[in-house]
Amino acid sequence: MRRALELARLGFGKVSPNPMVGCVIVHHDRIVGEGFHQQYGGPHAEVNAIESMENKGILPQCEVYVSLEPCAHQGKTPPCASLLAKHKVGKVIISNIDPNPLVAGKGIEILKKAGISIETGLLEEEGKELNKRFFTSQILHRPYIILKWAATADGFIARKNYDSKWISNDFSRKLVHKWRAEEDAILVGKNTALHDNPSLNVRDWVGKNPLRVVIDRELKLKKDLNLFDQKISTVCYNLNKDEALDNLSYVELEKASFFHEMLADLHARKVQSIIVEGGASTLQQFIDAGLWDEARVFQSTNCFGDGIRAPQLIDATFDGKEDLLGDTLIHFRKK
Repeated sequence: MRRALELARLGFGKVSPNPMVGCVIVHHDRIVGEGFHQQYGGPHAEVNAIESMENKGILPQCEVYVSLEPCAHQGKTPPCASLLAKHKVGKVIISNIDPNPLVAGKGIEILKKAGISIETGLLEEEGKELNKRFFTSQILHRPYIILKWAATADGFIARKNYDSKWISNDFSRKLVHKWRAEEDAILVGKNTALHDNPSLNVRDWVGKNPLRVVIDRELKLKKDLNLFDQKISTVCYNLNKDEALDNLSYVELEKASFFHEMLADLHARKVQSIIVEGGASTLQQFIDAGLWDEARVFQSTNCFGDGIRAPQLIDATFDGKEDLLGDTLIHFRKK
């Protein structure tokens, strides 16, 4: 099962909104097939594992280790539970039950009806950690929310004029682009869009660009900003209008429930994860509303002396730190 989870992780950043899944097929304590879900819309882990076998005739004598319950519904690919049942595999060992209502035990039911022995819960916590984005989306009906910022040694996120350059080093900035390629969406508030004019794309890494999200309640941002160039799919959440252009959508929300409606809309767009990159006010609003799952904070050795204070986490648990060639990356989880 550890190998199945290891394989599953190879699909990170490529399979959303599907979960990452790995599959290992064992015959007399020897691995005879393995596979993982490689690309959204492509074959699932079980299909790839069976296809990798030299001799499929031995499947009735095999144990199949799969990190998530085999699917039971016809989506972009046929149901994997039916495939395993057709091959009359000897036993299926599952790490996590799929919380998706289209599956949620139905895959196990298909296997049991075919007379296949089932075991569940093996490395269950490891499996949930691997697919925390998928589980959050399915259970809480919102994206998994990652807060990210860089702070100076004296606790500032930007200068008084909103300039935030030269806080973190080159290595840290490259890592941020890697993260962008791994998540479904990236969000900034009005002030960050105005003063930084970010592109919010993937430049220093190889991978897909995330959906760009900007909060501009009163629609005060100028249309010549990089965020509105329509080169990348972008959503602007506001209080005034709904409008859909080629690659840019304006979505009107209610003031009293702005953040909850925004997250519900992103969930409806099949966004499983989002990085909130700033600024300080926007980050603090997510924190104060309790709408976050993890925070990644770059601590620099630079000092500003004065400026805009970094956000203050609430109900946070320290989750480790690492040195990044001088910067310190501190991880937090919400309690």
